Amino acid sequence: MTAVIGKPVRERRRWAAPARPVWEEKPTGAGLAGKGLVLTLACLAILFPLWIVVVTSLSSRKTIDEAGGLVMVPKGVTFVAYRELLGGGQVTRAAVVSILVTLIGTLFSMTVSVLCAYGLSRTGSLGHRWILMTLLATMFFSAGLIPTYLLVQTLGLTDTYLALILPSAVSVFNILVLRGFFMNISPELLDSARIDGAGDLRILWQIVMPLSRAVLAVITLFYAVGYWSAWFNASLYLNDQSMLPLQNVMIQLVQKQQAPVGLAQSIKTGQLSGLAVQMAVMVMALLPVAVLSPFVQKHFRKGMLTGAVKG
Repeated sequence: MTAVIGKPVRERRRWAAPARPVWEEKPTGAGLAGKGLVLTLACLAILFPLWIVVVTSLSSRKTIDEAGGLVMVPKGVTFVAYRELLGGGQVTRAAVVSILVTLIGTLFSMTVSVLCAYGLSRTGSLGHRWILMTLLATMFFSAGLIPTYLLVQTLGLTDTYLALILPSAVSVFNILVLRGFFMNISPELLDSARIDGAGDLRILWQIVMPLSRAVLAVITLFYAVGYWSAWFNASLYLNDQSMLPLQNVMIQLVQKQQAPVGLAQSIKTGQLSGLAVQMAVMVMALLPVAVLSPFVQKHFRKGMLTGAVKG
């Protein structure tokens, strides 16, 4: 009897699975050291180029000439490049254009996306399935560049700032992420508010949006970075140089196609390094994103995973 009973026990012990997967086991000292080394190298690969850009933008022409180009070790700090860029003229005007387009465009895009996502999250709404299928189709099929340009031209949007906002105002992916997050809100909570007499707009404003701060912060950052970094629409639809945003002016300075008169004169006379100006423009373009990202970083995991995976 003991042998009969013991045999299954030995087989069970022989074929028993480990208590937990390998990736959940406590890492060894060598594993921790390897992870630390990989993370350190990754941080250096990201931060070192940024360090070079910032140091070069703050270096004098003499320091840049001695380094033969990009400066890695600072030898004094000068803000001549930034003072020349922000002293008025095309660069300052382009920065103001980029800021206004980013603020207005982000507000418009978020308004349309939130309203669309909330409507699609109510599965019983009118035309829900057809509208959703139409939006999904646009993620895989598009009319192309030429029809889009002809449409913008026909609507009279060329050489207007609306051409920088409307053609790329809505992202279907962002709408789907918002929709997935809204669908996870308890239906009983919304039904109780509706029984108390609240309409859809009030429910959206006072219940859904406060509960969705994480995903709203992430999507807002996506739209804001998209508008701030956009340059293609301006190169297509704007012919007036005074209307160009900062990214397009930065491209002209980096490629040395065209520089403002004051900057060109300072560079020509040797008072200012053209490379320092190029690096300073890059820093100005990267600064808003670098400042805002840490404040939104804590919302990325909750906002994106809940909206994209559970939805």
